[in-house]
Amino acid sequence: MTDCYKSKITELMDAQYAPVFTQIQRGIEREALRIDDNAKLSTKPHAEALGSALTHPSITTDYAETLLEFITPVSQDIDELVTYLRDVHRYTLNNIDGEMLWPMSMPCVIANEEDIELAQYGDSNVGKMKTVYREGLRNRYGSLMQIISGLHFNFSLSDQAWPLLQTFFDNQDETADFRSERYFSLIRNFHRLGWVIPYMFGSSPALCGSFLQGDMPYEFEKMGQGTYYLPYGTSLRLSDLGYTNSEQDNLSICYNNIDNYVDSVNQAIATPSLKFAEIGIEQDGVYSQLNSNVLQIENELYAPIRPKRVADSGQTPSQALKAGGVEYIEVRSLDINPFADIGITKDQIRFLDLFLVHCLLWQDKPMSQEQRQEKVDNLNKVILQGRDPALNLMQSGQEVELKAWMAQLFDALTTIAQLFDHHLGGDDYKQCLALFSPMVNDPQATFSGQLMAKLKQDNLDNTPFGIEQAKKFREQLSAGDYQAISYQSLLQQAELSHKQQRDIEQADSISFSQYLEQYFNDARA
Repeated sequence: MTDCYKSKITELMDAQYAPVFTQIQRGIEREALRIDDNAKLSTKPHAEALGSALTHPSITTDYAETLLEFITPVSQDIDELVTYLRDVHRYTLNNIDGEMLWPMSMPCVIANEEDIELAQYGDSNVGKMKTVYREGLRNRYGSLMQIISGLHFNFSLSDQAWPLLQTFFDNQDETADFRSERYFSLIRNFHRLGWVIPYMFGSSPALCGSFLQGDMPYEFEKMGQGTYYLPYGTSLRLSDLGYTNSEQDNLSICYNNIDNYVDSVNQAIATPSLKFAEIGIEQDGVYSQLNSNVLQIENELYAPIRPKRVADSGQTPSQALKAGGVEYIEVRSLDINPFADIGITKDQIRFLDLFLVHCLLWQDKPMSQEQRQEKVDNLNKVILQGRDPALNLMQSGQEVELKAWMAQLFDALTTIAQLFDHHLGGDDYKQCLALFSPMVNDPQATFSGQLMAKLKQDNLDNTPFGIEQAKKFREQLSAGDYQAISYQSLLQQAELSHKQQRDIEQADSISFSQYLEQYFNDARA
């Protein structure tokens, strides 16, 4: 990165800018499959002690009934964030009758795709809509996609930080407008540099052959009894095997500002799909999907990063953004770290802090269509070939070695680490970069490289390795003490969530078809 950039951001050493670095707000959403000791999907329903998947604030399900999702409150303290997430894991493991949590992004052994049950949310209209949406995903893309796990990282600066950054950037706009503009700049820069996340932290270079169900879209190599892998792959979860949608290939989601973004998302939601129309929508009260458009609802838009705002009751995500601006961003390209008991480490979080602050501070320009395609091509190359030592990417129309670009990035992040350590005290961020710096020149030091080395060195299949880790994590977590939240508090949350679900169900006064009609009418308003 340029000396001019590093010189400019060094001005942030001034004590007045401390809140930019000391008051970062973070949240984590981690997905994990419930499995038995043989790495088979659980056939049990969501446990009563885990509360209502519809209303519990910390424990829910995602697409499949067996796919748990753990959600932390927003926190400015990394230790507190990780401790809370670990307590929720601990409580869950103590209440799922000896089952384990699969510690990897790509699923465990799949006997029959038909055995994958969609998540159930009760008899309320909102609960039925959540399940029908998932029914639509199954009919559109198959059930296997519904049991892939990921980790989402939510990131924002505090209200106090934004006026300070306006001073830094000499910006005279309304603070809310400035905040949204900078978040969209962050998002564009993340798209340009987003290949870094699967390169470093991609942890799904291999998978169990049962997931392929006879489909071989890539030139896999085989090891052991049934493990398939790509020699230089990093994140099969982010490939065409995972969360992709060919119907979205022709969409042009614009990240230049809120209006452009909301308009392009709404256009995608309103775009009919001849392919999905063949599925049908409803027959005799049984729904196959919410509608036959390219996107049923906004959540179906697959993106590595999203602008977000907590929506008020009755608001769609886009309506919330339009009304109040961007509140935080959600990074969605993280694989589950199979070496960490809760799927992520503190140093990964610190690296994300550095990376996202860099994306926020780096001045950029709106993206052209050619630049959008360039970032898509770079991401796909890294997903499938990221550990190829000779891999080149495209940087502003010029071919560049991946390792040379990584070196540029780490040079810039070194300055930002100095800012964090200066304002927070200590050297945690400097040590974080030192920990991950071998990845710059050595692809085998990446998470995917470490995983493949472990499998080959110990002559392990992907599944036995996953079982080994799951058992180890179950033992570690089950035996630990609650620190951020007590067992009793989590039990009370579960009991309250069941009551809240019953209240929602009793409050319904219209049919499900009327509810959907009203929902989509309001969404178009």
